Amino acid sequence: MSLAVQRVIPGPVPPHAQQHMVRMRDGVLLATDVYAADPGEPAPTVLARLPYDKNSRYVFFDRIAQRFTSRGYVVVVQDVRGKFRSQGQTLGWTGEVDDGYDTIEWVVRQPWSNGIVGMFGDSYYGFTQWSAVASQHPALRAIVPRVTCTNNGPGVASYDTGSGPQPPWLEATTYQAEVWTDNDTYEFDVDLTRRPLLAAYEEAFTAIGKRSAGFDLIVGGIPLAPYNGPHPYDARPVPVLHCVGWFDNLGIAHMRDYTELARRPGWSAVQYLIADTIDHENYFLENAPVSPDADHLVDVDALDRMLDSYAGPALQFFDAFLKGTARPESVPRVRWKLGHVGWRTSTTWPPPMVTQTELYLAEPASATGTCPGGTLTPRPAAGTESAEWRYDPDDLVPSAATDTFMQLRDHADERPVLDRDDVLVFTSPASHVPLDLAGPVHTVLHVESTAPTFDVFVRLLDLAPDGTARLILRGCTQADGPGGVEVALGHTGYRVRPGHRLALMIAGSDFPNHLPNSGSLENPWLATAPKVSLQKLWTGSAHPSRLCLTVLPEAQARFGGGDPR
Repeated sequence: MSLAVQRVIPGPVPPHAQQHMVRMRDGVLLATDVYAADPGEPAPTVLARLPYDKNSRYVFFDRIAQRFTSRGYVVVVQDVRGKFRSQGQTLGWTGEVDDGYDTIEWVVRQPWSNGIVGMFGDSYYGFTQWSAVASQHPALRAIVPRVTCTNNGPGVASYDTGSGPQPPWLEATTYQAEVWTDNDTYEFDVDLTRRPLLAAYEEAFTAIGKRSAGFDLIVGGIPLAPYNGPHPYDARPVPVLHCVGWFDNLGIAHMRDYTELARRPGWSAVQYLIADTIDHENYFLENAPVSPDADHLVDVDALDRMLDSYAGPALQFFDAFLKGTARPESVPRVRWKLGHVGWRTSTTWPPPMVTQTELYLAEPASATGTCPGGTLTPRPAAGTESAEWRYDPDDLVPSAATDTFMQLRDHADERPVLDRDDVLVFTSPASHVPLDLAGPVHTVLHVESTAPTFDVFVRLLDLAPDGTARLILRGCTQADGPGGVEVALGHTGYRVRPGHRLALMIAGSDFPNHLPNSGSLENPWLATAPKVSLQKLWTGSAHPSRLCLTVLPEAQARFGGGDPR
């Protein structure tokens, strides 16, 4: 039975938009919709450049445009090169610098433009904003990148988290195969249990009748530079409103952009942050798990409610930096949501007066049993202790969600995973006072393996009094020898409520989100018989494996102190 493939073609251009074919410097024409253009009243333009069909319900730009045009902006939405109605080669993360410049140049030459441009959008159309920054067009005055990052490119199967080499991210590979094969998008269910795994994707390309160049670059380990100009960090600074999701699967990389630019002269003065309890597809923690009437992918009323919070911060930002109808001081430097509590503002991120608290992994002999397992304590135990966990390619540890882009849609109870005998679990004691996480979180783990290369996956979960466990943060790294490894789990704003506990889980696999390790030096894409391996975690004062938290000062009462920043 052949693989079923669903081809997704362009949707109709809305009647309130006018499509133009805009010529790039090499003669390629890009399909571009313009909303609310009035030559008699030139206005600032909000531009979005994306690969997901500018006219699809998935990107809902007909509804977004109404919100911007009602505030006096022209909205321009473009299919990027090689996608849907646009011409050119289909290869993501290339050519966006020049195409961004040329599109802005076309915009400012139109009679309805006042010569001022801002950019807006999620994920890949956050990357196209950074590419336009790298182009350094003088008309680009502000950007609002949402749930995205700068440090990706063709041939890259994972994102830079600061934790060293990363296990290949299968979701990113499948994305390349589905989205970046030709102008259309193809939807199919790959059998990720096949060996070699590469054969499953080959079946998809056979069914489609063509290949994805981006997929081949990933499997071949051939990264290409995404910017044919300066890296955005080294370009002319423009005001940036970073819209981050605490549960976004790109959240670690996005916050690396924010923290890096906040340290750079010139950029630091124009960095703004809004961080919400959302995942990549804009589902909210407060609605999780999501009921049908709150699911914006299927319910129109839910979509309208979501779009108010989606577009609102950008409108406020553009009013200050594009139209000048509001003062820049009216925009909070940092606005962040504390999960299970609500919105707060701050002058910096992390907020002033946070403290650093370290919880040490103790009683590892209990960590291989059912939850609660080992303990998280304020001080390391004397001496040295250890625990082992197994990596079995025939019994892989399930991922927190099969689709991490929609992590909060189901927000599954992970207690069954914590109770597996091939993971390690450490828990903090329950407390009558809340614990407020507000900043970066990471682990330092002293590990070794019987395999020449091995993966370390870490999840931080909220263990409720009823025994259910739900994800707060996650991270991973790939190691090739014994020693200490740091695993970045990202930033968060999250309240661990009274009676709840933190649970830290360590595993050797994360399937189907990540490519299973071969357990050897064999290419994991080509492995037909991956090998079992045994990993060991060392704890105690000589090998202080630990969880490092950034917390608000009230948490000192819970753990007995902390070092002020």
